[in-house]
Amino acid sequence: MKKTTTCRGFRVYEFYDRNGEACSLQASSVATESLIWLGTDDAKPQVLVAGQGWQPIAMPEDYMATTRMHLDRKTVARLLPKLIRFAILGRI
Repeated sequence: MKKTTTCRGFRVYEFYDRNGEACSLQASSVATESLIWLGTDDAKPQVLVAGQGWQPIAMPEDYMATTRMHLDRKTVARLLPKLIRFAILGRI
């Protein structure tokens, strides 16, 4: 896991998932509460084509997709036991 910061000084941990996709865990810039961003860094839209499998879709230049979760502390606290269980036992 690589530790960096954004241009505004927020901490970011960069890593790759099992499929080799670039992901990150980042401190959010929201000033009113503690939040983090977690997920893949880039969307890769695809469509299932019969006989060809999943194929990439060309998207317009101004296209945007949300690929990361914006999590508050309460949600992270609810997820942690499940993640710890998975880390230890390999199941949720």
